Amino acid sequence: MAKNLFDLTDRVAIVTGCSTGLGVQMAKALANQGCNIVAVARRQNLLEEVCAEIEKDYGVKTFVCKCDITDTEAVEAAVDAVLEKFGRIDILINNAGTGAVAPAEDITDDQLFNELNIDLGGTFKFARACAKKAMIPAKFGRVINIASMYGLVGNKVAPASPYHAAKGGVVNLTRALAAEWGKYGITVNAICPGYFYSPLTKETLDSDFFQANARTMIPMERYGNDGELDTTAVFLASPTTTYVTGVALPVDGGYTAM
Repeated sequence: MAKNLFDLTDRVAIVTGCSTGLGVQMAKALANQGCNIVAVARRQNLLEEVCAEIEKDYGVKTFVCKCDITDTEAVEAAVDAVLEKFGRIDILINNAGTGAVAPAEDITDDQLFNELNIDLGGTFKFARACAKKAMIPAKFGRVINIASMYGLVGNKVAPASPYHAAKGGVVNLTRALAAEWGKYGITVNAICPGYFYSPLTKETLDSDFFQANARTMIPMERYGNDGELDTTAVFLASPTTTYVTGVALPVDGGYTAM
């Protein structure tokens, strides 16, 4: 009998940073496979719009969860609320993040620690809460951390040293959690996107300088399109992807191959 290897029917996924951009795209990709979606971000109105659209288009259950991922108590309360509603958390996509662009010598302490607190600290806090409260007791979980190709390499075109540091931290945090939680049936992997449009990147990516850089530095000579992270997220979220953990997977058009 044929088996749908990527069936997520009745699974529950938390997606942080799910008010705009890549978070919404990945949430829809999971919903397309039957997964119920918990949308986490700080803007309640956008979350409500996203959840309404997902319910209408995919017929799954959704849950709006306004939360500041840097607030430990808020993260713990959010996970408790999800468990109260659904009784389970199968998948966590740690997507929320930010990005400070400036020469390293001009970066302020506030920029540095804000970056680390959101991109690295928030990722850890949500993973910790989901593992402790839901995944370890269930002996099952899929944690997908959204790092960056800039977590794997440096760059000369968009100085962003705190972002590199935070995303590099996410990559090795992924390895550390994979090592610790593998015995519980939890896989922990990172996706390292290349250049994709988002509200944070649009102005930079549309510049003539960056357009020319893309043709030089990216083997596919273009940015990532909407939906090109979806298959990677679905693959790593699948209950049949049982022996892939601790991986940092670039989805970057070949940028890190050069």
